[in-house]
Amino acid sequence: MYEDGGFNQKRLAPVNEGDEIDVRIESVGEKGDGVAKIKGFVIFVPGVKEGEKIKIKIKKVLKSVGFGEKVGEAEGPIEEEKPQHEEVNAEELPDADNLYEEDAVEDTEDFGEEPEDESSEPQEELKEPEEAE
Repeated sequence: MYEDGGFNQKRLAPVNEGDEIDVRIESVGEKGDGVAKIKGFVIFVPGVKEGEKIKIKIKKVLKSVGFGEKVGEAEGPIEEEKPQHEEVNAEELPDADNLYEEDAVEDTEDFGEEPEDESSEPQEELKEPEEAE
């Protein structure tokens, strides 16, 4: 399905037939159609190239995909899809070489020394007292 906020609820398509929307073509599908997304909803657009920013007219809307046609160049801002995983700038990460040195905490708890068992003889097993009948 498309963007549903983590819930398994069926949602209505965020577009309707006849809508004109500015989009960016994110990729080109196996059959050569451009793929645009609006709030996670996939729209196929024939005759376009990856990366194009265009205005499309929605021709058909199904449950999980839509179909549009290019009607011109994009005129306004394009709602960019949010990446699933946020990219991290390597310069913002801590220096891995010093990570453990800076964050190291000295173990200060002292539970005393454990007595050493010098005998190698097995200890007697403790038996539970038998219940009187």
